[in-house]
Amino acid sequence: MTTPKQKILIVDDEPDILELIEYNLKKEGYQVFLANNGQEAVTIAKKVMPDLIILDIMMPKMDGIEACRLMRSMPEFKNTFMVFLTARSEEYSEIAGFNVGADDYIAKPIKPRALISRINAILRRNVYSDDTYENKIEIGDLVIDREAFVVYQQGKKVILAKKEFELLYLLASKPGKVYTREIILKNIWEDSVVVTNRTIDVHIRKLREKLGDSYVTTVKGVGYKFEL
Repeated sequence: MTTPKQKILIVDDEPDILELIEYNLKKEGYQVFLANNGQEAVTIAKKVMPDLIILDIMMPKMDGIEACRLMRSMPEFKNTFMVFLTARSEEYSEIAGFNVGADDYIAKPIKPRALISRINAILRRNVYSDDTYENKIEIGDLVIDREAFVVYQQGKKVILAKKEFELLYLLASKPGKVYTREIILKNIWEDSVVVTNRTIDVHIRKLREKLGDSYVTTVKGVGYKFEL
């Protein structure tokens, strides 16, 4: 059972969808708020400051993509999770969703149990948020010690170059979150003018060579994420 303080805003122009998701989320103990379009979503989000927002894409007045882009530009929603739940299953729609700052992209039709599981997993990422994580991340069979700048896999020390370590730490700090190439470049290489997307690919390849292929997943056309 989740704590009642966690708030979720559902945004969809189909009343049946709103009712179904609301029912299942309330059963889990979440506080639930509803909006019928992107414009209304922005207004309500400013009032209630939800922990997570579930957005449809195709809606009147303001679609989900634009609503997500707008809210991501506002400082108050910097750490708010945003998830697209939509019938649009095309790859370009998914890429567009991640590019405007979505944390996940879920295709309809809705499977309530699977949806709840995904939402619970997303909200657990708060443990790894910038304000709460410690210098040491222990996840799966990895221990990533930022203070000592060392990684242990099943108790065995793994030697990583500085940028490889920083890249792994960034991805592992929020398991399951998709990091775009732009965000990775900004966080790891800052304003270096000589770094390209190819540089990221090379460092990802080196991480996989040293740790195995099961940790870092490629999200085609978007970026990378650390698997839970």
